[in-house]
Amino acid sequence: MRVLGRTADPADRGADEVQAGRPVQPMMAWVDSTPMPVVRAIGAVEVLDAAGLILPPVTGIATGLALVAAIGFVVLQILATGVHLRRGDRRIALNLALIAASAATTWLATTWL
Repeated sequence: MRVLGRTADPADRGADEVQAGRPVQPMMAWVDSTPMPVVRAIGAVEVLDAAGLILPPVTGIATGLALVAAIGFVVLQILATGVHLRRGDRRIALNLALIAASAATTWLATTWL
């Protein structure tokens, strides 16, 4: 919801900050040094990955894509962890939890095939 051109929801404030050209600190410091097309591409990959994890099992159509999406998400999180570590950011607990969750999803996807 927008109020006077600003987002009322605190969770959506990041988009306002990035669009205004202000640094996004400290959670996503890597965004400041990454070209915006790359940031948008990563976001698109994450959205497609989420859709690939959810839609095939729910619809029963192309269920093998859930396995591909789960593997892709594991790779994405491993690369994201590498970016955080390379930048000196040691707060990678969320990335490690996502790697574990996506690895478990990969294993579950193989049992459903």
